[in-house]
Amino acid sequence: MSEQNIRFGIWLMVLTTFIFSVQDGISRHLASEYNVYMVVMIRYWFFAAFVIAVASRKAGGVKAAAATSQPLLQTCRAILLVAEICVMVIAFTLLGLVESHAVFTCYPLLVAALSGPVLGERVGWRRWSAIGVGFIGVLIILEPGFGVFKPQAIVPLAAALMFALYGLLTRYAARKDSAATSFFWTGTVGSVAMTAVGVWFWEPMSATDWVWMAALCVTGAAGHFTLIKCYEVAEASSVQPFAYLQLAFVSVIGISVFGESIRMNVAVGTALIVCAGLFTLWRERVVR
Repeated sequence: MSEQNIRFGIWLMVLTTFIFSVQDGISRHLASEYNVYMVVMIRYWFFAAFVIAVASRKAGGVKAAAATSQPLLQTCRAILLVAEICVMVIAFTLLGLVESHAVFTCYPLLVAALSGPVLGERVGWRRWSAIGVGFIGVLIILEPGFGVFKPQAIVPLAAALMFALYGLLTRYAARKDSAATSFFWTGTVGSVAMTAVGVWFWEPMSATDWVWMAALCVTGAAGHFTLIKCYEVAEASSVQPFAYLQLAFVSVIGISVFGESIRMNVAVGTALIVCAGLFTLWRERVVR
């Protein structure tokens, strides 16, 4: 793979993290005004339309994209992701963008820890040590035993666990299905599942917030598009470390738009988690 491709892939990953950060900021705004399930439902309607449009342009069309020998696994993946998104958006309303993402950053460590029992992969002592350091960082952020522990802090941790399981199931599904098939099932099944829940929580929305909702849908589709292109031009191991830039972008949005702040324990804990995560990515690349 050429150095030019890697450089282009890195820029695409940076753009992707920025788009997803803007999407999270819009989600935080809308979820503070309207029901979370309704917001995610409308977002998924657009997402489903996007994946169907992408599938229809490829060889074999929608029928080829939907073809799978493991429909139950693909359905579980899709439902797990849409549930994780709901939980994470709820975390935004409870803790804000900065602290939610600070805790959520541990999900690559959860992937590394669970890859043994779920996928049968070997996790060596070096990566276990990094996982341990990362979770010390999580504890520093959560501050158990210092003052009154906020139960809300468990919400983004639950979202991180759900996203880690989703990632592992995606890797498991990739043994038989293409990325296009997994992407198609993620959007369509997620949309159906979210509609079954969200339609009961419909609320009228102001004209201004419909504009924000449109922006949420567009950023969602744009972020997935740039991420797909990123992985097309560069290996995941080359660009994945730059996904941590989302922390920086989210922090800027949280502080400048929503008046949030970064407490010292959050900064220290996040630094430990990021360092541990970068080390596990490096070790995974060395092992491969």
